[in-house]
Amino acid sequence: MESFSSEADYLEVLSKRAELPEGFQVSTGRLTFVPQERPTQEPYRMNLALLLADEPTDCFAGVFTRNAFPGAPVLMARERMRERLLRGILVNNKISNVCTATGVEDAEQLLRKLSPLVGVPSLELLSASTGIIGWSLPVPEMVSALPALVSGLHRGPADDFARAIMTTDSFPKARSVRVGEGTILAIAKGAGMIEPNMATMLVFIMTDVRVSRDDAQAALTDVAGRTFNRISVDSDQSTSDMAVLLSSGRKGSVSSEAFSSALYDVCRQLSEDIIRNGEGTGHVMRVRVSGMLDETVATAAAKAIVNSPLVKTAIYGNDPNVGRIVSSLGDYAGNSGIAVDRKRLSIRLGEWEVFSNGVFHLDRTKEVDLSSYLQDVAMNPRVKGYPQHDRCVTIEVDFGLGQATSEVLGSDLSHEYVQENADYRT
Repeated sequence: MESFSSEADYLEVLSKRAELPEGFQVSTGRLTFVPQERPTQEPYRMNLALLLADEPTDCFAGVFTRNAFPGAPVLMARERMRERLLRGILVNNKISNVCTATGVEDAEQLLRKLSPLVGVPSLELLSASTGIIGWSLPVPEMVSALPALVSGLHRGPADDFARAIMTTDSFPKARSVRVGEGTILAIAKGAGMIEPNMATMLVFIMTDVRVSRDDAQAALTDVAGRTFNRISVDSDQSTSDMAVLLSSGRKGSVSSEAFSSALYDVCRQLSEDIIRNGEGTGHVMRVRVSGMLDETVATAAAKAIVNSPLVKTAIYGNDPNVGRIVSSLGDYAGNSGIAVDRKRLSIRLGEWEVFSNGVFHLDRTKEVDLSSYLQDVAMNPRVKGYPQHDRCVTIEVDFGLGQATSEVLGSDLSHEYVQENADYRT
């Protein structure tokens, strides 16, 4: 089990996790601007971040949001995935560049201005944006900040990059694993609007091992479906989600199987970090549904639990109101036409069986034990800057109908989540 007692302790570990694979550099910068849409003249601070491969690579992959109103960066990135080469990604926080009159034009202008500074055709560059939806990018201020951003490119740890892409995140997130002679490093931004249909808010994956482009895309698509697609903070899918992978190929080839396994490992770890970093998260819920005839149905049943406002608030309050778990499962099954037999259903919360043979198994002692368990695995949502521990609320459901299994991670619903999203733009 992993735990941290201070932000300094966590950042020391993060720096080791965030060591760049060979063949990559990153840089960060800041600027100040006054949003033209904001009623007041109070300035905002925006972070810029740049990820750049030493050489153009033909080994890259991406998965993107299925939201019907995607941001300009997503529209552009989908097109650039058809290009022969990719070299780098320019990232900004604060403004997501979604559905504005000049969104694509603004992003293209930024990449055209960046292009001669890094000696790369603009078609080999991606834009990625996260933040407020509906406001326009401060293009003149961003262009002015580009030379300093490029001059700050460095190797070594990319923890500064992980911090720069944050919005409401309370701590930066990076994970790495060894594969073959090289490394896969994944860095993510994500704290709210988390239940994507492909990945999460923004994920940038770098590796120095060589795989084919087709294998990289197949692995990323599959792994995103088994990791980032199975997490939920608030059941809202963002307009800006993307996960992009680049390989420098500096450390030789690995098999597609080895690469896919290592990619799953790093993305699984990062997925849990994202949930633990959810806006106002006090508990991480790990829900495992087994005994289903179909994995898709098992996943949907698990999401019915983690997305239930009544389950979320009960968990937040350390109240083992397990009737809400059964209710959410019955709601999903009944309204989805899923035939279930309640006598076959069993449910465990932590180590305690709370439902089997069609009835609840509760008493005064068990209620006290369950409440104590929820308190033991809780985090203080007011603590920022680092994850306090890696403990979870475990909920195990067995429908007794088949062999299909799925696991979903979710978060509770706290006062802090409501406050964060009520005050997001102000």
